[in-house]
Amino acid sequence: MFFTPKQAMQLSTTAGMMMAEAQMVIAMRLWGLAGLWNTAPEESYRMVAEKADAVLQSTLRAGEAALSGKGAASVAMAALKPVRRRTRANLKRLQERGPNLPR
Repeated sequence: MFFTPKQAMQLSTTAGMMMAEAQMVIAMRLWGLAGLWNTAPEESYRMVAEKADAVLQSTLRAGEAALSGKGAASVAMAALKPVRRRTRANLKRLQERGPNLPR
């Protein structure tokens, strides 16, 4: 039931990447609110609405893993994957829009 060193490393690496991506997304969204980053008009709505879906997906995936008898590391990773997928997609989308530079 304990994590193996490999599982602990995978989980901590995935969690660390998700947290770093989330911080970058937060920064770009704040810059967007300040007019310094090109963001879509619906970005303010999206940053609130997406949380409910991410929590739902994370809960469902963790529940499926737990009910199928997987160990704690697998359940934790299953819960983290939907959140990481979302942060990675947000980061890529916002990076492509770029800063709002004077023309």
